[in-house]
Amino acid sequence: MARNDRRALLKFLAASPALAALLPLTQSSGAEHPLASAADALDVFDMKDAAQRLVPPAHWGYLQSGVDGDVTLHANIAAYSRYQLRSRRFVDVSHIDLATTVFGQRLASPVFFCPIGSLRAFHPDGDLGVARAAKSRSALQIVSTQMSYAIEDIAAARGAPVWYQLYTTNRFEVTRHLVKRAQSAGCPVVAVTVDLPAGRNTETATRLRREDTRDCSACHMVDARGNPSPNLAAKPMFQGVDTRKLGLTSPSLTWDFVKRLKDATTMKVVIKGIESQDDAALAVEHGADGLIVSNHGGRALESYRATLESLPEVVRGAAGRIPVLVDGGVRRGTDVYKALALGASAVGIGRPYAWGLAAFGQAGVERVAQILDLELRLAMAGCGARSVHEISAASIIDRGPG
Repeated sequence: MARNDRRALLKFLAASPALAALLPLTQSSGAEHPLASAADALDVFDMKDAAQRLVPPAHWGYLQSGVDGDVTLHANIAAYSRYQLRSRRFVDVSHIDLATTVFGQRLASPVFFCPIGSLRAFHPDGDLGVARAAKSRSALQIVSTQMSYAIEDIAAARGAPVWYQLYTTNRFEVTRHLVKRAQSAGCPVVAVTVDLPAGRNTETATRLRREDTRDCSACHMVDARGNPSPNLAAKPMFQGVDTRKLGLTSPSLTWDFVKRLKDATTMKVVIKGIESQDDAALAVEHGADGLIVSNHGGRALESYRATLESLPEVVRGAAGRIPVLVDGGVRRGTDVYKALALGASAVGIGRPYAWGLAAFGQAGVERVAQILDLELRLAMAGCGARSVHEISAASIIDRGPG
């Protein structure tokens, strides 16, 4: 896109009332000029500013929207300010080790890339660019059911196992087909999304879509309420599948689904979308191999509750029997530190790496991961934690809500 075109798009976005409602969602760097390269970004908010200059309104709305009034989305971000770091001195922090292991897979950092569908809406490289960045950073990548490229090609670009995020669909024969394909592609883990049993109300996305005059039918269709809905037939994972009357999720799921899924695959089954102690305990009881504390980035239930606030009780429910991961609202390496201190085995990011992808492709994703790792490393040094395993709840102070 030419520089003049970018400026025109920026002026359009700035004049948008719907976009104005999005501005408080995250801190802004206030950068007045576009970044010349990914290396120039000093924090993830620089990447957000760069991405916002390039991404069309409907796609920006898809990425930035929460549900209803976006309150839970805001809560995810704000919750990290509840905790302070307790610094320690006279600890030899000349060597800081960010490495960790989840299900036997060694990761260079506890920061992983969450699943995001339709990544080609932000950059032509889409999931492949993220996979190459994950390879460069030795990071965990979870790919979406609604990925833009074939899972086999993404796994090849990553050069190591990726996890597969599963939308359960409303037909188990289709679900079985999806997991078998993911398993054949080498995925060791399936992360089952359970936080969208009956759809969602994405007001912000709908408002911004109305301001976009492009034909987006190749990306999504529109439901009876005017909300974008996925064009499943166009998604690589649904090649050869009859998508007529196929729903991505099912409101009739019960805990029996976990056993059915485990019987259908050799992959480890992780439940994505657990937010309560009771559900964590039930997940363990029904054979789940791991949990991801998630509210879909504030895009599921308008609960007003952040995932970071849910994390401690989910950890209690799991009681050390299975790993607990978390995502939602992470914008700084100090956020990652706090989540680890509260018991997370690994910490996921979504929007930040999508901003990097939109702005600079693979290089942007790599730079976002590098920034967060640097900030995490500095937090660990300041708190006297020489490895991820030395991070504990004793190094944070809970100021309480509000």
